Amino acid sequence: MASPTVAANAYANLAKMMERGGAEKAGQAVAGPSFSALLKDSVGSVLEAGKKSDAQTMAMASGKANVMDVVTAVADTDVAVSTLVSVRDRVIQAYEDIMKMPI
Repeated sequence: MASPTVAANAYANLAKMMERGGAEKAGQAVAGPSFSALLKDSVGSVLEAGKKSDAQTMAMASGKANVMDVVTAVADTDVAVSTLVSVRDRVIQAYEDIMKMPI
């Protein structure tokens, strides 16, 4: 189970990514990354969290890391994967809703 701090950090990172998107400020369109770039960054951050978790686990097995670091890394990975799965499910649901619309 993820701690509230880990969840808050995940949502803060998502908010920062969304701010960099194509938001309009002061009547001018701000050029931001495309949806595919945001998706690529999100998947990349999930992969990085997984690699960090694996590295901490290996360090723990060899006696070079403490349990708290391993638990924190695993919790970060859990939150990242859960967020990615939730976004994926919502995108699929939106696609299905669009396909159901009458022409």
